[in-house]
Formats: sequence, structure tokens, C-alpha cells
Amino acid sequence: MVISVRDFNRELPEKIVEIGKRIGEEEVIRTFTRCYQCGTCTGGCPSGRITAYRTRKLIRAALFGEENYIKSEDLWKCTTCYTCYERCPRDVKITEIIKAMRNLAFQMGYAALAHRKTALYVFLTGHAVPINDKIKKVRKKLGLSEVPPTTYKYPEVLEHIRGIMEDTGFCKYAGIDQETKRLKEN
Repeated sequence: MVISVRDFNRELPEKIVEIGKRIGEEEVIRTFTRCYQCGTCTGGCPSGRITAYRTRKLIRAALFGEENYIKSEDLWKCTTCYTCYERCPRDVKITEIIKAMRNLAFQMGYAALAHRKTALYVFLTGHAVPINDKIKKVRKKLGLSEVPPTTYKYPEVLEHIRGIMEDTGFCKYAGIDQETKRLKEN
């Protein structure tokens, strides 16, 4: 793929760095500028072994401001296992950069459907993972109560969680319709 100067979007890399500033990780996020596209990250990526996901392409997108990657499902295929992070010969903090890119994408209204469904489940129950009979059985076997001391045990806390989600704009970004308690169509 040939990239011309006209294709370069200077704003996108700075938006990614801005996310880093907000969380006190500006220098970590800026490490993407050290990438020389060797492909070590892609070669070691467990997600890339079973999908078309290519870590190197995401970092290139960050470098060149390719905004189409912000809208891409590929951005959400990273499992955050940190294999790329540990293997990078230039010490590029790839996983942190991908998380910053996800934050930016989320703020722009782009998120993978599976992530949006998880967000809705958190809104509905206060949990990202359901507690079913199988989980309850395992918890009991481990000597734990059948339900954790969370919203399952204290359902009144769920309204506080929903308030936080609303106050932070999370519901808006995830596309959660608070009235119908469903996902809005994209």
C-alpha cells in the first residue's frame, strides 16, 4: 500500500496521544512513533493466528492517521494479552496504544457489537459476565457464596452503576437506550 502525504491525517495521532495525556500515560502512548514496522507484534499475536487481525497495521494506522482503522472491527480483536508489548524490539507499548485507539473510537461512536452487548449487560445487571447455575455451582464448590457480593447480592447498587454510566457518557457512546434498555441501531 502506497501512502501519499495527502493521505496523512496529522490530527488522529495527536488525538491518540491526547487520550494518553488524560490518563497520565502520554509518553507510553507516544512510543508508537518508534515503530519501524518489523512485524514482530503481528508474528506473535494469538488473535492474529485465528483471524485477519494484524497488530502492525493498527500501529501503522496510528502513525499515519488512517482514520478507517478507528472504525474497523480489527481494533476490537486484540485480547490485551501483551505478547506484542513484550516482544517489540523498539519497546513500543502496543497494547496501551490499542487501548487508547479503542477509547478514541468509543468516543467517536465506534465499538464492536460484542463490546456494545457487554456494555448493555453491565447496564442491565452490573456485571460483564452472567452468573448462571453452572457458575453458582462452581462458586459453592470453592467455598464461596453462590452469588458474589456485588449487584447480584445488593441490587440497589445497580442504580448507582447506571448513574455513573450515564454521567460519564458511557451509555451514549455505547449506544444504550436507557428507556428501552436496548442497544440503539448504528
